[in-house]
Formats: sequence, C-alpha cells, structure tokens
Amino acid sequence: MSLPHAILTALLEKPSSGLDLTRRFDKSIGYFWSATHQQIYRELGKLEAEGHIRALPAEQPARGQKKAYEVLPAGRAELARWTSASQDPKPHRDALLLRLRAAAVVGTAGLQADLRRHLELHRRQLAEYEEIQRRDFPPGDTGPQARLQHLVLRAGIELETFWTQWLTEALEELPVIERSSGGD
Repeated sequence: MSLPHAILTALLEKPSSGLDLTRRFDKSIGYFWSATHQQIYRELGKLEAEGHIRALPAEQPARGQKKAYEVLPAGRAELARWTSASQDPKPHRDALLLRLRAAAVVGTAGLQADLRRHLELHRRQLAEYEEIQRRDFPPGDTGPQARLQHLVLRAGIELETFWTQWLTEALEELPVIERSSGGD
C-alpha cells in the first residue's frame, strides 16, 4: 500500500483537512499504514498537483484556515486502478524475530523481559481492536463498506491474537532453552 492511496481512501470516506487526516490516521488507517503529519501534507500537495484531489472552497476566507480536500474523478480512477491491480505480498521484516535468531548464536540474555513487553503491547492492541469491533461493528450491519472495514479489523484482531499466542509460547519455551544451553 502506498501513502497516496491511503489518503485517497480516507478522503473518499470523508473530505478532510490535513490535520483531520492525521487524526483519522491515528484512529483507523494508522493501525496498518502509519504516516506523520509532514508526510500527509507532502502527499496532499502532490495529489493536488497531479489533479487527484482539490481543496474545497472555504466557506469564509480567513487567514490560517484549514484547507479541506476532496477526491476528484482522476483520484477515484487512480484508487480504483490501484485497488484492482495485482500486488505480491511483501516479505515480513521483524526485528524481534531477527533478535531471536541472533540469540541462538549469542545467548538469550535480556530477551525474556522484552518478550514480556511485546506480549503486553500486543495484548493492549488486541483489546483495543476488540473494543473497536464491539463499538463500531454491531451484529447485523451488512452494508458492503462496513463489511470490508470489518474484514480489515478482523485481520488486525487475528494478527494480534497470533502474536499474543506466539509470545506466550516463546516465554514458556525460553526457560527450557536457557536450561539446555547452560543459561546464556
């Protein structure tokens, strides 16, 4: 996924200012595609220059007023083209997994505390996703937009469930590994 496509998606859901987009990224899209305030503003400028979005006319001209943007037909067409295009999955890169691999050759000192920290972070994220599911996706809401958004959320729930289970197993396995290797 690319940031311009994430922005086009968010603007099609609701025309917004750069600041509003940043806030929305923090609450939804940012769970799986993050961007800084500066990155969002830079992309808004590029998208506007490419004719994919435009600033909405201000209701009252005022200095320093937030510009709200909407998607133009060219932007919608670009998002539809990108959505329908084939894309291979990206290889997963995770520093924790690399650190575990390195621990196999240099020892496990310090890993248990960090595994516990990661487990707590994933538990919190899972709880947050489950709360969003309870709050925003009541049973019976079967509109296509809600169903697709819920599908994305369920992917997050499944990933966090995987990580909490895997980290729990890793923490159970670590003492066994340490005993068998002489306590590295």
